[in-house]
Amino acid sequence: MNGKKRIVSGMRPTGPLHLGNLLGALSNWVEMQKEYDCFFFIADWHALTSNYEDTSAVSDYVRQMMIDWLSVGLSDEKSTLFVQSHIKEHAELFLILSMITPVPWLERNPTYKDQIVQIENKDLSTFGFLGYPVLQAADIIMYKAYGVPVGLDQVPHVEITREIARRFNFLYGNIFPEPEAILTKTPKILGTDRRKMSKSYNNAIFLSDSPDRIRSTVAKMITDPQRARRSDPGNPDVCNVFEFHKIYTDAETVDKISHACRNAEIGCVECKGIMAENLIKALEPIRNKREHYEARPKLVDDIITDGCNRARKVAKQTMKKVRSSIKI
Repeated sequence: MNGKKRIVSGMRPTGPLHLGNLLGALSNWVEMQKEYDCFFFIADWHALTSNYEDTSAVSDYVRQMMIDWLSVGLSDEKSTLFVQSHIKEHAELFLILSMITPVPWLERNPTYKDQIVQIENKDLSTFGFLGYPVLQAADIIMYKAYGVPVGLDQVPHVEITREIARRFNFLYGNIFPEPEAILTKTPKILGTDRRKMSKSYNNAIFLSDSPDRIRSTVAKMITDPQRARRSDPGNPDVCNVFEFHKIYTDAETVDKISHACRNAEIGCVECKGIMAENLIKALEPIRNKREHYEARPKLVDDIITDGCNRARKVAKQTMKKVRSSIKI
C-alpha cells in the first residue's frame, strides 16, 4: 500500500453505461483516486445473478465498461482496475464465507426482497441471487478495504459485509477489517421518462451516444406535465429537463431559463435544445477519449491484464492467511 486508505467498489457489466452511472458513481470514483488507494472491479460474476440465461454479451460489456471507465477519468496508474472473474480467489473466499453466513441475513436483504417482487420476467429464485451479498462481501474484504463508496440506499449492503466479516473474525481470528460505508453525493437525475435512469426502462442517455442520438433522446424527454401549450407558464421545479440544466448549463443561463419558463417566454422544445447542446459539449472529452481507446484494443487489453495481476497479488496474500486461519 501507499499509505492511503483502501476502498473497493464494483459495477456489473449488463450493458452500456449511462449518465446515471456517471453521476451516481463514476464521477465520485474519479475524485476518490486523489485520496484513496482504489480497487475498482468489473463484476461479471455478479452480472450472472440476474442475467444467467444469456451470457453471450458479457465479455463485450466488460470491455466496453473498461473503455468507459478510462474515458471518464479512471486511471490505471492511480487505481487498480480489474475484472472479477479473472481473480479466482474471489470464488474461493465466497465459498468459505457461504459456509458461515446465516440464510436469514440474506433473506432480509432489501434489494433481494424488492427485486423478487419487481422483476417478473426472470426467475430469481436461485442460490446465486440469494447469496450474491456473500460474493459481494468476498469482493470487498478480499482487499481488506477501509471503505466502500455507496449511496444511502446501498448502506444495507455494506452492513451485511460488515456482519459477515465480523462473524469470520469471531470464528477464526481477526483477519478482516469491517469496511465502512463511504456516503457519496449524487445529483438528482432521472431518466427521460422521470423514472430511475436504467437500460431496462429504455430511458437512458448513454456515454457512448453520438451527438445526434443525444439530441433525439433529449427531444423526447418529459417536461412539466401541466404545461400543455407554449403559452402556458411552466414550473421548472417539476421539470426533469431543468434538473439536467442545473448540472450541464451555467448558473446564469439556468436562472434565465427558470424565469422564462415560469413566464411562458420559452417553450419546452427550445429549452430541450439548449440543454442538449450543453450536454453534448460536456460529454465531448469522454467521447474523444473513448475513440482513443477503441482505436487501441491492445492498450485496453494490457490495462486489464496489469490491473488483474495487481489485484491477484493482493488476493493471493489474503487467501494464504484465510486458509491458515481455518486450518485448511
